[in-house]
Amino acid sequence: MKNLILLHGALGHSDIFNPYLEKLSTYFNIYTPLFSGHGNLSLPENGITIEKYTQELAEFIEKENLQDVHIFGHSMGGYVALCYALENPSAVKSIMTLGTKFDWTEEQALKESRMLNPDVIIEKIPNYAEQLENQHGSQWKQLLPAIAEMMISLGKNPPLKSDNLSTLDIPVQIMIGDKDNMVSLEESINVYKTIPYAKLAVLPDTKHPMEKVRTNLLFDLMKDFWNIP
Repeated sequence: MKNLILLHGALGHSDIFNPYLEKLSTYFNIYTPLFSGHGNLSLPENGITIEKYTQELAEFIEKENLQDVHIFGHSMGGYVALCYALENPSAVKSIMTLGTKFDWTEEQALKESRMLNPDVIIEKIPNYAEQLENQHGSQWKQLLPAIAEMMISLGKNPPLKSDNLSTLDIPVQIMIGDKDNMVSLEESINVYKTIPYAKLAVLPDTKHPMEKVRTNLLFDLMKDFWNIP
């Protein structure tokens, strides 16, 4: 059976994929690793970077001895999946990304990082603060500034660029919700046009958070992309 890795986004958790596991497990061996600093995993001593998370994915695939993997990545998870595929072109069969931000600049990164203030979130979005506490424990307050630093690092030197994305020779489907307020349709289209064997899907009435995505809609797109009955 084929191997499918589901990658969560920054501040996300692998449990966001629970609604999909039963259906997908009919067609794939499913793997849902957690990135360090998320869930019950401690923050890395040297901080969080995309390169660090790409290395963690590589180590996970090696540890599980997985061959010819397919990957679905939400948000940051999609970015990590593409970085891994560029470094290990023969190891990945296909990638689907949803809500992945590609247009990272220093200005954009600073804007996004300012939103990751634990005190502000507790005061203005208490329900989200409670969700972060439930998913990551008390360390969520340290995870936020670590993710903010990762964003700033991305803005200074984004590893995904047109010249390397154009070398990908695997099927890739770039997906975005039409109501995503973090990722623009324009940047998604630009990446779709850059990758030779890419497809593009715009999910109607869909916001950025994975839990806001309609399960049946996304599953139908997965079935179509992976040609499963």
